[in-house]
Amino acid sequence: MSFIHDIRNSSRLVVVVALSAVALGITYGYDISNIAGALLFLEPDLGLSSGELAGLATAVVVGQIVGALNGGWISNAIGRKLSMQLIAVGYVAFSVLCAVAPEYWSLLAARFGLGITIGISLIVVPVFIAESSPSRVRGGLTVAYQVTTVAGIIAGYLVAWGLASTESWRAILGLAAVPAALVFFLLLRVVETPHWYLMKGRAGAARASLEHVDPGRDPEPLITRIQSDLEQETGRLRDMFRGHLLRASVFAIGLGFFIQITGINATIYYSPHIFEDLGFSGYAALLGLPAIVQFCALLAVIVSMFIVDNAGRRPVLLTGVGTMILANAVLVAVFALSDGLGGWTSVVGFAAIVLFTMGYTFGFGALVWVYAGETFPAKYRALGASLMLTANLTANAIVAQAFPPLLDSVGGAGVFGIFGVLAAIAFVFIWYLAPETKDRDLDEIARYWANGARWDTPSTRTERTGR
Repeated sequence: MSFIHDIRNSSRLVVVVALSAVALGITYGYDISNIAGALLFLEPDLGLSSGELAGLATAVVVGQIVGALNGGWISNAIGRKLSMQLIAVGYVAFSVLCAVAPEYWSLLAARFGLGITIGISLIVVPVFIAESSPSRVRGGLTVAYQVTTVAGIIAGYLVAWGLASTESWRAILGLAAVPAALVFFLLLRVVETPHWYLMKGRAGAARASLEHVDPGRDPEPLITRIQSDLEQETGRLRDMFRGHLLRASVFAIGLGFFIQITGINATIYYSPHIFEDLGFSGYAALLGLPAIVQFCALLAVIVSMFIVDNAGRRPVLLTGVGTMILANAVLVAVFALSDGLGGWTSVVGFAAIVLFTMGYTFGFGALVWVYAGETFPAKYRALGASLMLTANLTANAIVAQAFPPLLDSVGGAGVFGIFGVLAAIAFVFIWYLAPETKDRDLDEIARYWANGARWDTPSTRTERTGR
């Protein structure tokens, strides 16, 4: 429980940052799942066609891609704090607009705006947390965002179930404004990150910010190192694809892509179809089993949150991906040998889906936010997060479109065999390219790439950091 101990002994600002991440994660997760319940009542109320229903779900995904592509430069231009405040305002505004939309096109526009807000938040939130947290709790705080995202997904299902008797899709969609409003008021109490201040040449403000973030530490050595690194950076997107940053960009884009192309959202979007193929039927397959899966996923990411700052990033990530590979092998066997397994087919298949999802949230789902906030130097940090999350969303769209025809053409064994191979490739990719950033200051991680993907020697690190 050292993570909780470290949080308790951190500054009040770090606690506020943690609460802000919690509330935004719940909002994001709730907006992922609430549309599933709302769609049940939207169709008869507004007289929507199946194409229009699909449009409402797709509008958010398209908006997320637009937001992710633009979140980096917005954050660099106006600051992390103001960006976070605008995200909170956007969540409130577009959630309310969804709730009061009189017809399809206004609802579609509000859903698109909500998607843009989500896309920007996916970029800004991990950067904000990384730059506002001491290194000893940075990983756990960033994973906390994923913890509360999963909790928000579960909350969306439960709220939709609780309001089902009212058939009020407006209430289901509009309630997302509540945690977002809480975030806005919390953010009034935080300071801008020191890295952004230094990007703008405001050393005095950066010094004050560092004293708020980590009051027991002398800020001068860190300010000097960050300023030195900033003087060597241009902040231009094209520079991320040459020189020492090329390897970092390849890692970020590859990690973002593998996180989704390995199939997690296929098991979420099409879980009823998968469970039906495994032999389940009725409401257990449509509602009960997905809820159980997500609850187990929540437990896995909570464990990840508590151990990531002690065990390290690489062991957690590799363990999660390895678990996904094992689960895929079991699913291939279940679908290929279903006749031989008899009455145990459904139970073993369901357990494998649970294992697959837990492996994802323990590894990929938790560490994407950590690496999104840690990988790049200050001037490139938001742009790098934008690259990673854009690759993530692109792979998400590919899987969402490709999974149904693949399932029809090659069957369950073929599909999960493909996902297993992709997960194995991801494991090798992570093994060779993912740095271990535990207990490293952000400027040290920047120098790792500048040194040809090598850490400073212990003597050099002691000389630079004094520890």
